[in-house]
Amino acid sequence: MTSPVIAVLGLGAMGLPMATRLAEKFTVKGFDINPERLALGARSGVSSAGSAPEAATGADIVLLAVRNRFQLDEALYGDQGVVAVLEPGATILLTSTVGIDAVRDVASRLADDGLHLVDAPISGGPVRAGTGDLLITVGASDDAYAIVLGALQHLSSTLVRIGSRPGDGQAMKTVNQLLCGVHIAAGAEALALADALGLDPAVALQTLGAGAAASFMLADRGPRMLQAYEPDGAEVKSRIDIFVKDMGIVNSAARAVGLATPIAAAAEGLYLIGQANGQAAMDDSSVIKVIAPNRKGA
Repeated sequence: MTSPVIAVLGLGAMGLPMATRLAEKFTVKGFDINPERLALGARSGVSSAGSAPEAATGADIVLLAVRNRFQLDEALYGDQGVVAVLEPGATILLTSTVGIDAVRDVASRLADDGLHLVDAPISGGPVRAGTGDLLITVGASDDAYAIVLGALQHLSSTLVRIGSRPGDGQAMKTVNQLLCGVHIAAGAEALALADALGLDPAVALQTLGAGAAASFMLADRGPRMLQAYEPDGAEVKSRIDIFVKDMGIVNSAARAVGLATPIAAAAEGLYLIGQANGQAAMDDSSVIKVIAPNRKGA
């Protein structure tokens, strides 16, 4: 499908930049409960709709960027669910991390309604979403993949079709999130240790970034870890409670196949403590304050 009509439901931190990126090439209709987000989308060519069903009516693809399984079910089958207005053959493009079993259950239900589900969890953050620089791992049938291919290519710099079943993309994203969650936690420990040893954490971060200990997560989260101790904290780009969810998915998936993941379990514990400490809505870089509530050099 060369020119599908796309509905984007939820113009949040990821939904808005994806919608505006897609509007460069496709007809995009958007809906969000926040009028300010609708206005931002309209400035970039995203047509505003008054409800989710209105946005989805006539759409070939409905892109969902939801937080969890509950929101996914509500978006599809709730009081304002869109399944009722979609034509047979339309495709749900799920860009969220909600777990393997959840996606397979929903895909089966959608198939009974004559609809496709493309399991395409994304990685990269809002800035990269707006420039088409996402990593996207996909599980989808041949027919469904053909419908969304052009849209996914426009959103991604790395697009990998992992398998032919919805859930395959979730499986790969689960592996990805194991490393991301562990890398953030390990980076926080390293910078906290540098500070406790009397080193300048900013100098330590710069030095680590030049050697074998460097990682994308350290380079991305490290500066925000240092900002976590400032009065206003770090800018929120990825919340603590997102990694509570994601590391829960990681460890549940590992247990389901009988695999021990002790490092991932330890990282999950840090995010859970952060959430319990009232940091759920803070940037995930603030996990450093779970390890070291106060900077030694402060």
